Parts: sequence; structure tokens; C-alpha cells
Amino acid sequence: MTPCDLVLTPTHLRFMGRRFPCAIGRGGLTGAKREGDGATPLGAHRITGMLYRPDRIAPPADWAVPIRPGDLWSDDPDHADYNLMVRAPYPHSHECLRRADPLYDLVLLTDWNWPRAVRGAGSAIFIHQWRRPGYPTAGCVALRRDHLRWIAARVTVGTRLIVPAAQP
Repeated sequence: MTPCDLVLTPTHLRFMGRRFPCAIGRGGLTGAKREGDGATPLGAHRITGMLYRPDRIAPPADWAVPIRPGDLWSDDPDHADYNLMVRAPYPHSHECLRRADPLYDLVLLTDWNWPRAVRGAGSAIFIHQWRRPGYPTAGCVALRRDHLRWIAARVTVGTRLIVPAAQP
């Protein structure tokens, strides 16, 4: 582990010598991630992208990609687009990236089960804004808005989210 890794601990996310309170999946941590289990997967997951709502925030980094109306994420393990960004109209199971609430105003994408997804092994693990302190996610890691923005301005493609089995 390096100071440039995002390291999950039982009480916070550690990055660049700072600690940030965070929330994880309602299913806790798992080494056997499945679609819909609500768990945050163990392992080292590289940051592969950054999405943001251009109608709500400025781009936090020059490599951030705007979330457009109609941008979705496929979470249908029976479809070829499983665990990929897709566009509406999309008749299969999906998650809307352009949400009414602020949870996905800024999203760091990880390489969990990507780019060649194993069907049923769990779709995207994002780092995004939390609903409120301690409120669990569907498997993602969530942070306070200002903390997420601070981190997003400093991560690079390839920064790792480390979710260790033995919590440091």
C-alpha cells in the first residue's frame, strides 16, 4: 500500500495521509461478491474513470467525463452490456446515472468485474457521495461531498481502492 492508495479501514477511508469517514455496502465486506448482495468486495480495485454532473458541479479533474441525460449503467447479468455504461432507452435492468438526488453528482469508477464482466459477479463498484453519515450503500464506498471532491481532485487513473480482508 502507498499513500496514494485509497485504503478502507473499519472507520474511514485513508488517502494521502488523511482520514475520511465513509460508508460501505449494507452487506458488509465479501470475498465472494454476487449481483444484488449489497456487499463491498475485498481486493485492490483500480480507479478507471470519473463521471460528474456538469449541470451541478465543475469538472473535478481534466479527465472527468460528464454524465449526460440518458446515461445508465447496466446491472443485468443476462445481457451482453452487463456492468457497462449504456444509453437510454435500455430495456434491461439498469441504474440511472443522472439521478434526481446528489449521490452520483461525482462518481469514481473502479475496475471491479470490468472490463470483461463475469455475469452475476456484481456490477459496478463506485465511490460516490453518501446519503448521510453511516447510511449503507448497495456495495459502493460513499463519502461526504466535500471529501469526495477533495479526493477526486487528487486521484489519477490507476489509483487503487484497497479493501483488505484484515482491516488495518
